[in-house]
Amino acid sequence: MKVLLLVAFVFVVLLLVGLLGWRQLDNRGDWSEMNRLRALQPEEPERFSQAMVSDLPEPARRYFSFAIDEGTPLYTVAQIEMEGQFSLGSKDVPNYMNMSATQVLAAPDGFVWKMAGRLGLMRMSGSDSGRWTRFWLVGLIPVARFGGDADHTRSAFGRYVAEAAFWTPAAILPGPNVTWEAVDQDTARYTIHNGGIAQSVDVTVDSDGQPTRVAFERWSNANPEGVHRLQPFGGYLTDFQLVQGFRVPMHVEAGNWFGTDDYFPFFIANVTELAYPARAP
Repeated sequence: MKVLLLVAFVFVVLLLVGLLGWRQLDNRGDWSEMNRLRALQPEEPERFSQAMVSDLPEPARRYFSFAIDEGTPLYTVAQIEMEGQFSLGSKDVPNYMNMSATQVLAAPDGFVWKMAGRLGLMRMSGSDSGRWTRFWLVGLIPVARFGGDADHTRSAFGRYVAEAAFWTPAAILPGPNVTWEAVDQDTARYTIHNGGIAQSVDVTVDSDGQPTRVAFERWSNANPEGVHRLQPFGGYLTDFQLVQGFRVPMHVEAGNWFGTDDYFPFFIANVTELAYPARAP
């Protein structure tokens, strides 16, 4: 009996050590990817001029006039600290957990969203990125690990390309891989091409050019069938503040089935800090 107990004890210890090591590898991967993305920050960026958007549809010109002050260095990589709520449930039973997160956003090249959350006694942490989704319970039990395939890449691309309209407007200025078109008098659509993927996003603005909502068709399997397909996604933006020449929302609510009766915001975030870090020498 003593031998069996000793074997069981050794097994549990080795299991815990293995899980802790696995978790540390995830953490290292998160920070490594964040550093890679931060290194994409332009070292000596151009400065914004209204001439850059003079040929765009009127709602797009209005958006950029609001979002970027004249003469602002056009940084395209942002680091964002946030707090808020993240839902693990449905519209009827959302089961929101309190969360805090750090995000590095570098559209169209990638993003990392590294979070920690709690709901009652449950603790969850992990990260979402353009390359993976991986989450842990109590830092020891892996509960979600996927990515590295075409479906995940396309779905993640939709997310961070849309979030560029929130926090990195310089990344969606017109260029070789970014085009704009009018939808209606208050909505413009930009399309970004990168790595063989294209994503279109609709930005609706008020009379001053402040974006009020962002919507797009996202490649997602968040449906009863669990099948990847295009379906509505989007959210609302409020509480804008000026940061390093950019006017960005400090409150964001977003979710699946945006614009339909099934919409509910599974992601509610209040930005506590946002910066456009200089590229490391």
